[in-house]
Amino acid sequence: MAKCKRRGLVPLIILGTLAVLLVVAFFLVDSGLRAFAQDRAETEISKRMPASVTGDITVTIGGTSVIAQFIGGNFDEVELTAPKLTVDGVPASVHVIARDVSTNTAKAIGSLSATLDLDEAALNQLVQASGSAPADAVLTLGDDDVALTASVKLFEFDVGYSATATAGAAGDTLNFTPTEATVTSGVGDIDATPLVNLILQQAPIGVCVASYLPEGVELSDVDISPERARVTLESSTLRLTVQSLTTLGSCAD
Repeated sequence: MAKCKRRGLVPLIILGTLAVLLVVAFFLVDSGLRAFAQDRAETEISKRMPASVTGDITVTIGGTSVIAQFIGGNFDEVELTAPKLTVDGVPASVHVIARDVSTNTAKAIGSLSATLDLDEAALNQLVQASGSAPADAVLTLGDDDVALTASVKLFEFDVGYSATATAGAAGDTLNFTPTEATVTSGVGDIDATPLVNLILQQAPIGVCVASYLPEGVELSDVDISPERARVTLESSTLRLTVQSLTTLGSCAD
């Protein structure tokens, strides 16, 4: 009787072993498919980037099974990392997380959140390229704010000043708003107080970045530290099509 029981268990043991092997094989195939999908995504994204954008991009597909996600027609999370990207000559470090990404590229991504890190030189390059700041404006990164040196025209004099400015982000524009200012040259014995007040009352220096971004991607925050200016971008309308990725925004004159 014991021998019969053992014989009866043999098929169960074989089936159990086969089941385990099938599960292992599934995950091995899934892992290989994940690597293939990531490599393919990197290639396709690189092909579809605007001509003004250069740099290597790494793609990571999150979630459990890539096979299950593909069959379901939706990827839970796709992460893009580009530590040395150049956008129209401006160097930056970029990190993007896209969630609810449909395999149907005609559908918009559920949500996209990205961070763009600019060092001091890149930030100044961006400011000068915008044409909205004084030609001699220089920004120096600090703790939560920036130091701004520039000049304004007063009658026939170029008056230099230095200011502390806070940074903000709204829509497609980075704004730098002076909060304190000191006149550094150009007024001689004239009382500089009215000029300082004029500097503080003028509109913020607005740096439009729409021409660097696909339409539908907007700025939501900016964080300043001595090492970098970190700009946060978001979108819920971006689609992974050639037209969507290469149609950039525009800045009003």
